[in-house]
Amino acid sequence: MTATTTRHSERRMSPVFVGILAVTAVTGWATWTGFAEQPGLAVFLFVTAAWIVSLCLHEYAHARTALHSGDITVGAKGYLTLNPLKYTHALLSIVLPVLFVIMGGIGLPGGAVFIERGRIPGRWRHSLISAAGPLTNLLFAAVCTAPFWLDALDGVPADFRFALAFLALLQVTAAILNFLPVPGLDGYGVIEPWLSYDVRRQVEPFAPFGLLFVFALLWLPAVNGAFFDMVDAILRGLGVSELETAYGWDLYRFW
Repeated sequence: MTATTTRHSERRMSPVFVGILAVTAVTGWATWTGFAEQPGLAVFLFVTAAWIVSLCLHEYAHARTALHSGDITVGAKGYLTLNPLKYTHALLSIVLPVLFVIMGGIGLPGGAVFIERGRIPGRWRHSLISAAGPLTNLLFAAVCTAPFWLDALDGVPADFRFALAFLALLQVTAAILNFLPVPGLDGYGVIEPWLSYDVRRQVEPFAPFGLLFVFALLWLPAVNGAFFDMVDAILRGLGVSELETAYGWDLYRFW
């Protein structure tokens, strides 16, 4: 096998991701047409599959940016195939974020791909690699809300509109949470290259617990209320009402 063929295979979209896209398309069609006898089930499957797609794109953005910044090992690790099973921690990257959505309607970020930072020169490149993931969530949110802020909702079935609103909420929450400057999250990864070595060394032991810390904070009523007030304000700016996201959440929890 030649080096060129190897590189091509490392970047080929995986059948796993294609399957997830197919589930998203089919359940999206079922939600749009009302084909399913239980509309809530169709919304649940559509939003969950689309959420997993966004998680894959989030991690792909990290890996692709790292590739162009100097880490040529990401291809061999399978990160460029969009296969969620190739991530360093598939449980953290996919399973837990899906469970968080089911439990609380929060797009909590998952684990990241492993980047060999020693191969990458320059602090700006390191910051950009960390920012690429949550920026993908923001782009995904913009796509989901496009019919709302473009005032193009004529003919869009109510269930599909509510599903898009809830999916947009997940993307906005994921972006905000990811950008928090908490060790272990992308927001800290953005500022970490600019911190002194001593500060980074002191903070490093807390990185594995950053996600749990954020999750615990969100259980506090005051923090949870302030957080979702900010999320709702952003969504209103994108043309999505709090009522539409609430209807989407109710449909998603069909059980």
